Amino acid sequence: MTIPFIKAHGAGNDFVFTFSRDLPGRVGLREFPEIAKAICHRNTGVGADGWYIIDRIVGGAHAAIRLWNSDGSKAELSGNGTRCACAILVDQGLAPAEVHVATGSGIKIATLQRSDNDGYRFEMDMGIPTLAAGNLHTMIGLTTGQRDATIIDVGNPQCSIAVDGFDFDWRREGDEIENHRRFAPGKTNVSFFVKVGDRTIDVRFWERGAHHTLSSGTGSVGAAVTAILRGMVESPVTVQTEFCPMTVRWDRPQDAVYLTGPACIVASGEFNYAG
Repeated sequence: MTIPFIKAHGAGNDFVFTFSRDLPGRVGLREFPEIAKAICHRNTGVGADGWYIIDRIVGGAHAAIRLWNSDGSKAELSGNGTRCACAILVDQGLAPAEVHVATGSGIKIATLQRSDNDGYRFEMDMGIPTLAAGNLHTMIGLTTGQRDATIIDVGNPQCSIAVDGFDFDWRREGDEIENHRRFAPGKTNVSFFVKVGDRTIDVRFWERGAHHTLSSGTGSVGAAVTAILRGMVESPVTVQTEFCPMTVRWDRPQDAVYLTGPACIVASGEFNYAG
C-alpha cells in the first residue's frame, strides 16, 4: 500500500507527516508503530526522527497531531515537530498566522514570525515547566560515575546535564540515562549542555525513541530552563544546536516558556509500505 507524506524539519530534527484523511482505509491504529519504523528508516524508508498523523478537527484547535518515534514508540510532544506541523497547516491554507495545535501534551499555540524562501519561523508557547522538589540537583549513577542532573517536564520528560565540553562519549551516556531504572518504564530524553555566555548554551541531544538528533525543541527548553534555574544564564537564551541556533524565552518561573525556531518543508510524495 502507499502512504502519502510530507517531509519537514525543524532545525535539522526531521519528521514525516501524513494527514489521516489520506491514509488507506485498511490501515488501523495497531499498524502505526510498524509504519513509523518503516517510513522513518534512513536506508529503506523516507528517513526521519518521527512520523506524525495530522487530524483535522473542529473547535479548539486547527488540527490535532499524533507522533510516533522512529523506533515505533509513542511520544507526547516534539517542539520542532509541532512547528513543522504548523508550517504545513499554514502552507496549505488550513490555519492562520496564529496556529493552535492539539498535541499529546495539550494545545500549543505557535505564532508565525516570518516566511520566506528558507521556510517558516514560529514562536511557540511550550507551557509551564514542571520541576518536582529535589530535582534541580539530583545525582544519577552511571557506569562512568555520578552525574549531577536536573529532571524536568516540559510536555515530555527531560534530563538535563551541565558539562564542561563534549569530549566524552555523550551518545553512550545518553543511551544509558534514557534507559536508566530511575526513569522506568517510560524512559527519558537527555540533553548535555555547555555554558557559552551569559545568554548562550551549546547542547547535544539524545532523544527517547529517536536517539541522537541534530536538535530538539523540548530538549532545548529543558536545557535552557535548567541553566536559568541554576543561575548560569539569563533569558532569553540562545540554544546552539548541531544544526542552527534557536531561542528560549522564559521571563518568570510562573509563566510559560516560549521557543523560537525554524520549520522547513522539504519534500512530499508516497511511501510504498510493504507491511
